[in-house]
Amino acid sequence: MWKTLTKFAAAGLLLAGLAGCSSSDSSDAGDKGEKTASDYPKNNLTIVAPSGAGGGWDLTARAVAKTMNDTKLIEKSIQVENKPGGGGAVFMATYATKEADNDYMLMVKSPPILINNEKAEGNSKFGYKDTTPLAQLTRDYGAIVVKNDSPYKTLDDVLNALKTTPQDVTLAGGSAPGSMDHLVGIIPAFKSGIDLKTIKYVSYDGGGEAVAALLGGNADVIATDASTIATYVKSGDVRVLAVSSSERLEGELADVPTFKEAGIDEEFTIWRGIFGPKNMSEDAVAYWSEKLQAMSETDEWKAEVERNGWQSEYRNAEEFTKYLDEQNETIVELLTALDMQK
Repeated sequence: MWKTLTKFAAAGLLLAGLAGCSSSDSSDAGDKGEKTASDYPKNNLTIVAPSGAGGGWDLTARAVAKTMNDTKLIEKSIQVENKPGGGGAVFMATYATKEADNDYMLMVKSPPILINNEKAEGNSKFGYKDTTPLAQLTRDYGAIVVKNDSPYKTLDDVLNALKTTPQDVTLAGGSAPGSMDHLVGIIPAFKSGIDLKTIKYVSYDGGGEAVAALLGGNADVIATDASTIATYVKSGDVRVLAVSSSERLEGELADVPTFKEAGIDEEFTIWRGIFGPKNMSEDAVAYWSEKLQAMSETDEWKAEVERNGWQSEYRNAEEFTKYLDEQNETIVELLTALDMQK
């Protein structure tokens, strides 16, 4: 039942017909109280990472803000705010309602915007259709991680423990039960025929907090983003047992086997993208569509991608929305296989 979260080639043009207005159009827009291309943005901007500091959303938001300001693509100041809670679901509710008309607040998200809306337990009534998708920026993969002095040396060691003494193994992640880290963590167990109901999963608000739990002895194994764990591998604090990519990664994780190499015939892609509010004005959509594509082509952004261990994968607003529609179907199938679909 499991399907790989496949990658689609990023190509195409910016949204047609959104860029610019004639003088008469601007006058009409002003009469309606709407923003015009010439006056947006008038104020400083905010990008929200709906999690604690140190995770993939936080790092992505800060990389976007830094690149936009460093390259002068955007002259207005861009502030990054962390708003943790419910694996992103708490701020999602605020964003879809109270901030639905706020052209000056954007949000970074990844597969949980789909998962949280489709799962049964802890379901969020709001999803990607309550936003304006602007662009996919990167792709990443999941990682199964233990402390460097853990008795678990391989993924097989963890799976054997989950089969024989599941009560002694605490799996943790930076998202709620049924969400992204949880799915990454239990894919190997599911494919190995282990009863998923026996696995003890503890959720934290963001990958940084999950890593802290692992290092503090409050978790035996964590599932997290491959890119964000590389710095802890370099410092010698953790050991990565497997990654959910189709091929081995580079850098600090070059020697880590893939799920398939570890005997698990599955992969899981973690995309990250940027969203505007549900009622974002056409002028703001056009502005950000232009700026985000331009940003993705700069050397500064490419350096941020490399430094964070990500892989670049850009989709414009139209392509990203289509991709989300396809991915949502896959998420529903995954959750249905786990008896977690709403």
